[in-house]
Amino acid sequence: MTLRHFESILVTGGCGFIGANFIRYLFECAGYEGRVVNVDKLTYAGNPENLAGLSEGFGDRYRFVQADICDAAAMAEVFARWKVDAVCHFAAESHVDRSIVGPDAFVRTNVNGTFALLEAARRHRAHLVLFHHVSTDEVFGSLGPAGYFTEATPYDPSSPYSASKAASDHLVRAYGRTYGLPVTVSNCSNNYGPYQFPEKLIPLMILNAVEGKPLPVYGDGGNVRDWLFVTDHCQAIWAVMQTGRIGETYNIGGRSERNNLQVVETLCDLIDRRCGSLDAPRQRLITFVTDRPGHDRRYAIDCTKIERELGWHPAVTFEEGLAQTIDWYLANTAWTRRVRSGAYRQWIDQQYGQASGARGMTP
Repeated sequence: MTLRHFESILVTGGCGFIGANFIRYLFECAGYEGRVVNVDKLTYAGNPENLAGLSEGFGDRYRFVQADICDAAAMAEVFARWKVDAVCHFAAESHVDRSIVGPDAFVRTNVNGTFALLEAARRHRAHLVLFHHVSTDEVFGSLGPAGYFTEATPYDPSSPYSASKAASDHLVRAYGRTYGLPVTVSNCSNNYGPYQFPEKLIPLMILNAVEGKPLPVYGDGGNVRDWLFVTDHCQAIWAVMQTGRIGETYNIGGRSERNNLQVVETLCDLIDRRCGSLDAPRQRLITFVTDRPGHDRRYAIDCTKIERELGWHPAVTFEEGLAQTIDWYLANTAWTRRVRSGAYRQWIDQQYGQASGARGMTP
């Protein structure tokens, strides 16, 4: 199987949770020897501290550009200046609850931003080896108690977030078919692991449980998700980028279905063992709250295709991954404190300023 070779990879949203883990994976685990250009607007979930030390350790091979993917001129400049030959597109608004309250930001970033990026890639088609688009299993809607999402499952999004991601998936595939852009798409299940923003279920529950605060669980806690440790996801994306067939979609799952109540109960038991059980086991902190609108009941990924074609398999069990995640948050209290207080935003403003447009373009 021939491996694709990339000299200059553009990673969008590389200061976010999965993007930062992917950049670290390229440099620290995958042996990638080219350049990574990280473009991130630095919205609330973008935190350059997630990549602290990379610029010192890898010099010119790591470049950060503060820019909005919706800015066509900035994207054109990035492609031209850094001779981009591959794109790994993570940048997205991704929190379902936020999309219900303010869907406009999701349409702008996830749809219009993807369009602007595709246009920049099309104009630099002569140099482009691959445009990989990272998406979610939420585009498929809700499963019943049995069955799995496959690459052939019809789209049926339930929230503004998943609808905006479905639209971006369709755009990427259309650019492949219409303009011959070399594209691949992946749809993943729920990620968890280090550097995840604390509004998401697992880090929120970890931090609340450590502090003895209530653990709010939607509805009856029976909503099922397939959980994927972030480093497994990064390995899968790299496998698709290196050897995946152009024009194909690959589902990436952890083969670790759990309902939300099971996740929180397991987390409570692990934290009790590490931190002591306060005055009673932390499971007593679980509080059921009103379910959110359009809350899909079950997601589950069939990842047979990527396993069969590319030889990738999830390596981390849910119990192992959850334990590693808890240990990371317990060991990185300064990071979580700055994120939760908003102090990391002050650091960003000092480093990069508040003006819009592309920053960090100096060769």
